[in-house]
Amino acid sequence: MLHIRTPLILHPGLSTPTRRIWLKLENLQPSGSFKLRGMGLLCTQAKAQGKRKVVCPSAGNAGFATAVAAASLGLKACIVVPHTTPETTRARIRNTGAEVIVHGKVWDDANQKAMALAQGARTEYVPAFDHPVLWEGHSSMIDEILEDCPQVDTLVTSVGGGGLLAGILTGLIRHGRMDCRIVACETQGAASFSAALAAGHPVRLTRIDSVATSLGAAQVAAWPVQHILDFTYECVVLSDDEAIMGVVRYANDLRHLVEPACGVSLAIGYLDHPAIADARDVVIVVCGGVNISVQMVAGWARLSGMSVN
Repeated sequence: MLHIRTPLILHPGLSTPTRRIWLKLENLQPSGSFKLRGMGLLCTQAKAQGKRKVVCPSAGNAGFATAVAAASLGLKACIVVPHTTPETTRARIRNTGAEVIVHGKVWDDANQKAMALAQGARTEYVPAFDHPVLWEGHSSMIDEILEDCPQVDTLVTSVGGGGLLAGILTGLIRHGRMDCRIVACETQGAASFSAALAAGHPVRLTRIDSVATSLGAAQVAAWPVQHILDFTYECVVLSDDEAIMGVVRYANDLRHLVEPACGVSLAIGYLDHPAIADARDVVIVVCGGVNISVQMVAGWARLSGMSVN
């Protein structure tokens, strides 16, 4: 097991006598995000099958988690990122010993390149989000949440390609917790899950236009679109400004840096959003992210008029 058991804590300012807001701190994983749970499991299985190299397409988080997992397992890693991935993130991936290839304008371009590079018999293609082994790995988060907070009635999560959501649903189904309400969060300009729910199947967005680049999958995985229907759920699409507000306020409250892709879920709590109006025990998955810096958060705070204390 390459990931760690992360804390579940009460938010110091948002909880009330009638509603508790819990934070599942996946930003504390060694890779900076929940991604290590799934990537770690898939890479571990790949090594057991005799693979010597892994190739992963990523905007940042999946690639860094795969690189961290590969380094721990003694595997070679090649991470293919689009040009939108910051140089700081590329450097962070390289520092693990992984090869970084920059290809294409968006993740889909990088994905095509990665699949072409992963043809060798000893090479494993590690998808960013659409794979049942990844979902099984991510579902370990639910085991921990239900042990620490068995009374949870609402789970709030960000949705990009749908891997995290699929893991959450997988874990809840395994535990027979179909009564848990799901609040799925996206930003305007990257709302491929909302579009899929409206259509009844995954659809491809013509473009991604959001500061939450880690949510920028043009088309989500099909499995979570189908299986979220087995739960009570709400899909919430917030603005970039609201996602940034979540990042800045969380930095003030917890002294942690997370991406806007994570801030959009935190914003549900900060906005006292109607999606959690009737909940008593809300768990917000703080999914984390490495495409972030102090300078970015401080800049957003200045532009929005919020302060970072």
